[in-house]
Amino acid sequence: MENSDNVNNKNFIQVLKGLGIAFILTFIFLLILSIVLTYSNVSEEVINPNIIIITAISILIGSAISNIKIKKNGLINGGIIGGVYIILLYLFSSIFSMQFSLTMQSVIMIITGIVFGILGGIIGVNISSK
Repeated sequence: MENSDNVNNKNFIQVLKGLGIAFILTFIFLLILSIVLTYSNVSEEVINPNIIIITAISILIGSAISNIKIKKNGLINGGIIGGVYIILLYLFSSIFSMQFSLTMQSVIMIITGIVFGILGGIIGVNISSK
């Protein structure tokens, strides 16, 4: 039987893995979006909704994958992944833009990140790993 410290360390590593997967997927999806926008006549008005969708899907997949191995507390672990993802995203964007502002889109991103992290956690806990 594993002690609780060892289990907590494994859970922490899985949460970090989920965050990493979410950020990598976001990068890939945003790269694809930028290529589509560059080489097509798609309106730039689709950028903000697509960024929210890309973020949500990335968090959902990262949270689900990390919670497959954890197998419990999908709500909490998924919410943590979504929340930390959004916090890190805003910290990095604030550093690069030299300003921090909380807009309606920011609030939507925060809620979306946490909700899709929770959904991914629920999905991941309920997927059987073999």
